[in-house]
Amino acid sequence: MPFSRFKPNPLLLFALALTLVFLTGAGQATAGLSADQIMEKVDARDDGDHMTADMGMILIDKNGNQRARSMKSFSRDKGRDTWKIIFFTEPADVKDTGFLTYDYRNPEKDDDQWMYLPALKKIKRIASSDQSKPFMGSDFSYADMNKRDIENYNYKILKETKVQGHDCWIIESIPKSDRVVMMYGYTKSILIVRKDIFMVVRGINFVREGKKLKYFDTKELKQIDGIWVASKVNMRTVRGKQTLHKTVLTRDNVKFNQNLDWSIFTKRRLAKGL
Repeated sequence: MPFSRFKPNPLLLFALALTLVFLTGAGQATAGLSADQIMEKVDARDDGDHMTADMGMILIDKNGNQRARSMKSFSRDKGRDTWKIIFFTEPADVKDTGFLTYDYRNPEKDDDQWMYLPALKKIKRIASSDQSKPFMGSDFSYADMNKRDIENYNYKILKETKVQGHDCWIIESIPKSDRVVMMYGYTKSILIVRKDIFMVVRGINFVREGKKLKYFDTKELKQIDGIWVASKVNMRTVRGKQTLHKTVLTRDNVKFNQNLDWSIFTKRRLAKGL
């Protein structure tokens, strides 16, 4: 067909124009962002409210021996803060153990955390100086169970990469104070953030003591009610070339908007259990 007789399809041109606008807008949305701006978007990402979930934890020692634990988790936002309570349901040696945490978004305020120990029938407060210790024998610390306050860190973009086919930033995170280092137990972290959903999907935490590294890796992501949920994550503690310990944390049956009552998030309920 001669070029002079070609008549473009108006609908096709309209669709192409929309596609171009979308792609240009998506590129502009992420192009030229500073490390601080990226982490602000990570922090502002919708992670749901009034959430319940069934959780699993597999502890794997350096010889490959495994121990499995089951939990039930509840969380609710209170303004910018988040209140969360976790009850262990299996096995028998940890059943009825509970963990309550008030995650404050004020960077100057330490989070409040408590554990209920059924063998002692006692609620133990987790001091801020102890929040860098392992959570129930896992590779996650008590502090890792809460969100980090982005105002407590200096950020720098190191380079870009791909993770499972998705474009990502690699961002260096340095604590601004010794207080933050003591609370989390990390002198530095390298964070890998997916550009399309502004979510940290991998990371390396440099442990303050013992010349150890903790490798964080999101193995499974699910979108539930429009919210991205890390349904399976690994945390691996390494010294040199040796893996010392590994934890696999899973979330199933995740539900949002469950109209949770505030009475769930109290020390009285912590001791009472499910």
